Amino acid sequence: MLKKRLIPVLLLQNGQLIRSEGFALHQVIGNPVHEVERFNQWSVDELIYLDISDDDEIDGRSDMKIQREQTALGILESVAAHCFMPLTFGGRIRTIDDVRARIERGADKVTLATAAITTPELVTRAATEFGRQAIVIVIDAKLTSDGRYEVVFDHASKSTGKTPAQFAQEVEALGAGEIVLQSVDRDGRALGYDNQLIRSVTEVTKIPVIALGGVATLDDFATCITEGGADAAAAANIFHFIELSDRRAKRAMARAGIDVRPPTSK
Repeated sequence: MLKKRLIPVLLLQNGQLIRSEGFALHQVIGNPVHEVERFNQWSVDELIYLDISDDDEIDGRSDMKIQREQTALGILESVAAHCFMPLTFGGRIRTIDDVRARIERGADKVTLATAAITTPELVTRAATEFGRQAIVIVIDAKLTSDGRYEVVFDHASKSTGKTPAQFAQEVEALGAGEIVLQSVDRDGRALGYDNQLIRSVTEVTKIPVIALGGVATLDDFATCITEGGADAAAAANIFHFIELSDRRAKRAMARAGIDVRPPTSK
């Protein structure tokens, strides 16, 4: 049986590393290239970078190193040069050329989000050309007023009318190799994972599911696996604000009986 994974998610907006809350509040917290150098010393298993910018412009407040790189692809190239673990990169991927550009610049996997909804054939084409293991679908799920889960897209501003379970089965059939399942309602709000949501997807799919959204304490990392059935526990904000969060999270997962790669002693 494969070991369960611990995965930081780093959000990019206009060349800056940010924290997010509710898909609406964004706070600049650092440099995306410097961060990968820090994570190389950690006990995490993979890194996911998601570019949530509306366009490919770099914020004028970015430091000179980032300004010189000009685009998200430039940032990816610099990150990949320093990253010593599997690297997933996504955001604003609309065509097979966009997928190819990210793979060529060092991404091991790419994420598709809006494109998986508006251009589902891209999932199949990308999986055929690069292997399904390289194609990760981000499913953003939101609770409706009547208590149902619905898949949303375009910064959670548009609804598909589909349940996460239904959409997960669709992208699996199209050729996706993995799913990042994110709770919009819990994004940055430290309410814990929505394990009911996670379970609704893991029960109907065979491909790995990475849970994201809501981590409040280090003990939360275990629950998305023990209660939700996820294959990997992911988070964003907690890795930036809690000292030794990687090692402490791995130990908490191991205490819960989860088979994880042991943390380093650093």
